[in-house]
Amino acid sequence: MLTVIINWIYILFTLFCLGFGFSQFSGKVLRYSLKRTDSILLAGLVATTIYSQVFSLFYRVSIEANILLLTVCVVICMIMGRKMAGFLKGIWQNCSLCHKVLLLLIFLVWAYFTSRGYMVPDMDLYHGQSIRWIEEYGVVKGLGNLHGRFGYNSSLFAVSALYGMRFWLGRSMHAVNGFIAFLLSMAVLDLGRCFRRRKMLLSDYARVGAVYYLTTIWDELIAPSSDYAVMCTIFLVVIKWLAQLEEEDREARDHIAPYALLCVVCVFALTLKVSAGLILIFVLKPAYRLLKEKRWKEIAVYLLLGLSAALPWIARTVLITGWLFYPFPYLDLFPVDWKIRNVGDIKSDAWLIKAWAKGANQLGTEIRLHIWFPNWFQNVLFPTEKILILADVVSCAVAAGLAVHTFIKKNWKKLDMLLVLAVVGCSYLFWQFTAPMMRYGYAYVLLLAALVFGYMAEKLKLARIVYVFFLLYGLYKVQVGCKYIAGSCQVPNYVWQETYGDYELESYEIQGVTFYYSPYDGPTGYDPFPSAPMPVYDLKLRGDGLRDGFRRE
Repeated sequence: MLTVIINWIYILFTLFCLGFGFSQFSGKVLRYSLKRTDSILLAGLVATTIYSQVFSLFYRVSIEANILLLTVCVVICMIMGRKMAGFLKGIWQNCSLCHKVLLLLIFLVWAYFTSRGYMVPDMDLYHGQSIRWIEEYGVVKGLGNLHGRFGYNSSLFAVSALYGMRFWLGRSMHAVNGFIAFLLSMAVLDLGRCFRRRKMLLSDYARVGAVYYLTTIWDELIAPSSDYAVMCTIFLVVIKWLAQLEEEDREARDHIAPYALLCVVCVFALTLKVSAGLILIFVLKPAYRLLKEKRWKEIAVYLLLGLSAALPWIARTVLITGWLFYPFPYLDLFPVDWKIRNVGDIKSDAWLIKAWAKGANQLGTEIRLHIWFPNWFQNVLFPTEKILILADVVSCAVAAGLAVHTFIKKNWKKLDMLLVLAVVGCSYLFWQFTAPMMRYGYAYVLLLAALVFGYMAEKLKLARIVYVFFLLYGLYKVQVGCKYIAGSCQVPNYVWQETYGDYELESYEIQGVTFYYSPYDGPTGYDPFPSAPMPVYDLKLRGDGLRDGFRRE
């Protein structure tokens, strides 16, 4: 836990420096500066993720990457030190004592949760080794030939390698997911304002959904899984988008820059996990405004920012797999020797993920809708998850009805709300009919139900009932959290974070290099390196060593 706190202090410093630097750039070029600490940290997270991916294209992401990052941060402090100090002083003075105490408590609680907990199977199956490759070599051409899951390129792995601190601690930290959860918690704290204004806004209902999600995953954040990072990011985008729409000042509400910048964060979410792509529907609002007003300079800036977030990730995917998007072997654009050539295996792996998520492992190869859905609903979901799915089915019908009513009545003032519902609704439906494992789409499930319920509750003036329900639910979750802490306090992780698992592995050699594998096609952990769940005997080195990459015969 102590090492997690130290790691997060370093993350806070670097993210704030880069985020503040971007805010100053945005203020000069786009006439819009970031005013909230969580927004600055989110901008810093996007910036460091881009940086770590770009660095990995040329060299390992280790001590050298951190030295350069710290150098940039020091330069920013030297140039903007007074402005940064003034900003922090203003935030500190405007923050109530209660808010400060809550923020510190949440920081410590999330550090506790991140130091121990349940490690999802993929953590030791390929997450740990994916991060290890980035720490040791950066991008390795054809790495996906060693194991197909290494081709599932997530930008989270690059930033996890950047902040892993293996060169200092002797072991790799995996605390970035916990920090992103803390970042989302900072945005959720604004929920307290609804009691002062005696009114719930749609952004408040989104925050309630985030609270539910955070209190569901608190024992899983130890894993460097992209699922948690992308779900938290989607919550942050939707909350901030709605909060911007709810600004009382019309000029601030209509400023296009915050919406366009949030669309850049949407691109960042896509690089975390490609299945989040439908969140880019948000682009419709700023694109329409900017094109209509012919603001070509700003369009160029936003396109450049979006490409800066996307291109390093795309380049990494091409270098690792030989494909533009993986595991979607339909755009065969690169005739490179390191390409994963067995299209059948790629399609089979993608199919297996979808089938497993649908509970088809209980049904053999049968995944037709009328067969898998009843089985999935009855046998895979927990009771509360069943309630949420039923609520989403109703919410889809209600949202469709609202859209039809809006267009019939030509009530264009509701288009902004409908756009948000379209984003979460389409994302939910895509998740539901492709790979409906709750871990893959909790944000869509919760946001759709929360926003539609919130809209109807405010229309029917059910605020008091909602307040009582949320208060009781909050007390229940506090009790559950305390019970979990009491049950896990004996785990001796108050200094070190719980690390990857150890497994009995076997080995084989390829051109003098030793590779390790599981005799049961199972997890291999972070050590030894390099390892994969199964051996690949037709694997060949592209050069003299691992740095040159792999190809298949």
